[in-house]
Amino acid sequence: MRSCLSYPCWFCYWYRTNYSDCCHRLAQKKKKKKGCVWNDIVFTPFIKTHLCSPLSAKMGCRRTDCISKPLSGLFGKLGSTVGSYPFYFFVFPIFLSAALGGGFIFLNDRADNDLERQFTPRKGPSKVTRAFVRENFPYNDSMFSEDRLYDKPDFASLIAVARDNLNILDGLAFEDIIRLNNRILNMTVDNGRLGFTDLCAKVNGECVSNVILDILSSNETESHGLTYPTYTYRSSSVFLGSVLGGVVTDGSSSVRSAQAMKLFYFLGNHDAEASKLWLKGFKALLSADMDHKLIDVLLMLVSYYTSKSKQEEIDSHTTDGIPLFLITYACAITFSVISCLRMDNVRNKVWVAVFGVLSSGLAVLSSFGLLLYIGVPFVITVANSPFLILGIGLNNMFIMVSDWQHTHVKDPVPDRMAHAYKEAIMSITITALTDVLKFFIGVTSDFPSFRDSGSFERCKAQICHSNATLFQNPHIIKAAPRFLNFGERCRWHIHHGLQLAAH
Repeated sequence: MRSCLSYPCWFCYWYRTNYSDCCHRLAQKKKKKKGCVWNDIVFTPFIKTHLCSPLSAKMGCRRTDCISKPLSGLFGKLGSTVGSYPFYFFVFPIFLSAALGGGFIFLNDRADNDLERQFTPRKGPSKVTRAFVRENFPYNDSMFSEDRLYDKPDFASLIAVARDNLNILDGLAFEDIIRLNNRILNMTVDNGRLGFTDLCAKVNGECVSNVILDILSSNETESHGLTYPTYTYRSSSVFLGSVLGGVVTDGSSSVRSAQAMKLFYFLGNHDAEASKLWLKGFKALLSADMDHKLIDVLLMLVSYYTSKSKQEEIDSHTTDGIPLFLITYACAITFSVISCLRMDNVRNKVWVAVFGVLSSGLAVLSSFGLLLYIGVPFVITVANSPFLILGIGLNNMFIMVSDWQHTHVKDPVPDRMAHAYKEAIMSITITALTDVLKFFIGVTSDFPSFRDSGSFERCKAQICHSNATLFQNPHIIKAAPRFLNFGERCRWHIHHGLQLAAH
């Protein structure tokens, strides 16, 4: 008869008994497993000499609950307190979230969606090189040169494309370009106080003009013809490859026709707000011209672009996620309600599901407000964070509901809540720690947008964990007395009915 090493030494340690009592319990089971007979004669001495020896306990028995046991005990006491005073744990998170939510008044001041500052590395090689160029090759504002710029200038540009393969350099199409150019140069903003001549980049005191228009408006092209891709104008070689498109030339590189022309309007290093106003006026002018057909659109198509277009596109998408945010939370509430719905109204956990989703919303409100209070920049990538935190909140809510339903119905509410906390706290805490750790990795990123977004996510995960242990559980407790009262009423009706039947 051979022995079987199915039970390790930690079996005795787990039951917290002395060696003889543990071995006696195992021997009484008298199990048979793969031909191995467990009886008092063979198994009991084997347990005493091998599995339950002090040396085995010292070498193989490792305590694995050194963290979970004290943590479960601590949160068990918290659960008992929540079960005893549920009203306070329901009201306090609401008032705290309302107070922290006041940080949203700083949202416009903290918003920072600058493409270069937020979406490029803080210590990137390009920034080091640009700092070197700025220091050793300073820029002269009075002598504008696009090639010498080390920062992106404020500018507006448009591309005019002739329809039906017409030549944009001749006829009505070119006249439309001249007319449009004059409208842009004469446009004013800020109640007529600012025009292009007040804000333009200058060379020798004159605004930088579009060379292609100067060339075509002069008489030189009539006598010598326009060459491509370079043309000598006023003793200087001008590259036309960046301003003309769809060019057809003859054997001598003279331009026979062109389908597109690009115009630039550069602004100087003036007041940033004034330049922003003029660029908005530029866009408004072209959109109005196209809408009201002030340009002969039968001959030409016009598209436009400014140095602020990318930034404006990003800024415009900051609020685009609000409808999706509302739809997502509505779907989450619907799913949670259906999952917690019961045919028995007494056992229903509908409001628990609703407030479980609400706890995630309070976590978003509190974390956003807190970080806006302390001055953390608000970037557009943070707008996606409510969707991430919603999944964490729902997971915590379902864990708590499941562990609550595994408690004894007849136990006092504080004892039931303490037991539920002991069972659920490790799962909830591990989830929260995992989320905080991965978002902390984002905080260490060299990209400011990732760093700021990680700060918001980490704060939300921590507050969501707090709400899962404090805010949503009073709603679970609220249903417990109702269930007990329902049971007592049923027993009273049964007892009363039996008495009536006896009479």
